[in-house]
Amino acid sequence: MRCHILGMLRGQRRHLSFHTPGHKRAGMDITELSYSDDLSDPTGVIARAQEDAARILGAARSFFLTDGSTCGVYAMLFALRRRGCVRICVPTYAHKSVFHACEALGLTPVLLPQETRAGIPCQPTEQAIAEGMGGADALLLTSPDYYGFFPPLAAAQALCRAQGKPLAVDGAHGSHLHFTSLYAGRFADLWVDGVHKSLPALTQGAVVSANAAWADALAEGAEFFRTSSPSYPILASVEYAVKYPRNVRVERAAAWAKRETGALENDDWTKLVVPFGAYADGAQAALERCGVYPEFNDGNYLMFYLSPATTAGAVKKLVRLLRRLPRAAVQDARPVTGMPRGKVVTVPPEEAAGMVCARACGMVPPCIPLIAAGEVVTREKAERLARARHTFGLTDGRIAVYREES
Repeated sequence: MRCHILGMLRGQRRHLSFHTPGHKRAGMDITELSYSDDLSDPTGVIARAQEDAARILGAARSFFLTDGSTCGVYAMLFALRRRGCVRICVPTYAHKSVFHACEALGLTPVLLPQETRAGIPCQPTEQAIAEGMGGADALLLTSPDYYGFFPPLAAAQALCRAQGKPLAVDGAHGSHLHFTSLYAGRFADLWVDGVHKSLPALTQGAVVSANAAWADALAEGAEFFRTSSPSYPILASVEYAVKYPRNVRVERAAAWAKRETGALENDDWTKLVVPFGAYADGAQAALERCGVYPEFNDGNYLMFYLSPATTAGAVKKLVRLLRRLPRAAVQDARPVTGMPRGKVVTVPPEEAAGMVCARACGMVPPCIPLIAAGEVVTREKAERLARARHTFGLTDGRIAVYREES
């Protein structure tokens, strides 16, 4: 299938640049010129590319994003707010962008409880969703999550339709699934694909989509939050990625790798999640010495992110290396809810154990709370945050907690 934006960029003439960007190289990194179309009001190659994407993704309209799926989350929640939805039912361990958007837009999150199993938050159950929706105007689920697990989308769709409430899906990690019955767009009214995560697009490339009933509201949300200076290389890569063919060979290699390495039995072939327990840090260091970098290390598991661009040879090499590494049992510390009272202060991780967390915090990635607000901070989780290279929700490395005033 033809890539309209890439074709435009390849066919442009060399010229002197008296326009942005400031590097003055022209080439593919250009701005809105007479021939390049305009993402804010597309009528040419971008319009045709977005129309193709909507057909492929099963949407009434799709909007390209160069600001990542975070921008799509904001656009979806803006659309919900515009239509009068104020209380949004969301999983406790949703991506941090969901909570940031709710705070910015004046929305109230209605938290869906999530059990933890083998150190990983489980997707909300059908029963939990049904109970949570009683006090909410809309539902937002994550599908799939960073560990390759899915919520009960069909049941959620039926529940939302019966109650006349919209279903939004953060599908940031599921853009490769549009070939399958697991794809978020088969169930949701609004959904976002983080195309760069599991398809061959440049970082920050994403698509947010909607069915006919929500297309206009989502268009307004995209216009509010998208940058007015989009990257044309990223736009071209988004179109290219959405049109990228399915790679059955690497999908089979991934299934083999999961069996060979004892990885989690999830339903997403792109997420190879291997348990290492207390040896996770050592395993990561050993792999990096061999030039192999996992997506993340959460202190229990190493997650290896595959895509249709992964080669079968790379998967085989990874399996050989993983076979050599020692492992320990995963730590399954279940969260304990505390009483949030007292003054909010920030303390070093070593002082936070036993106190109630005041602001969700965790590691980047996976950008879901390691410690949720209202949860008692354990020594193990505090130590994990202290060791992590990249975090969110901390202030100068300190955890926000409640301290009772004497």
